[in-house]
Amino acid sequence: MPKATLFVCQSCRADHNHDSDRPAEGKRLFDQIQTLQQEGADHADVDIQSVRCLWTCEHPCAIALSSTHKSTYLLANIATTEATIPAIAEAILHLTQRYLDSNDGNLPWKQFPEVLQTNIVAQIPTIVAGEVQQD
Repeated sequence: MPKATLFVCQSCRADHNHDSDRPAEGKRLFDQIQTLQQEGADHADVDIQSVRCLWTCEHPCAIALSSTHKSTYLLANIATTEATIPAIAEAILHLTQRYLDSNDGNLPWKQFPEVLQTNIVAQIPTIVAGEVQQD
């Protein structure tokens, strides 16, 4: 059973002009992350799920990282271009591994890969037995 879930918005487009011949950047990011996960055994504890929308349409691309008994992170406005998608996907998987290695999911901002440090929208506290866990 996966220890964490990475949600990737598949409809995120940096350019709001819908070009049906070209997949959205969010879809291409999802595909790249999946490819990297399949190539590396160290990412087996992560369930990567494509979601239709994470409601950050004015700030695409968006991901959310979540796990039971850990804080949840929402990142948006991730600069994805054809050239940056491979590096961004690597950084996301690197962040995911740090998240998995943490006890409570609380990661200092400095532990985020540099390319993702300006993309943090929210850290959502953990709820355990109906109570919000405080730091």
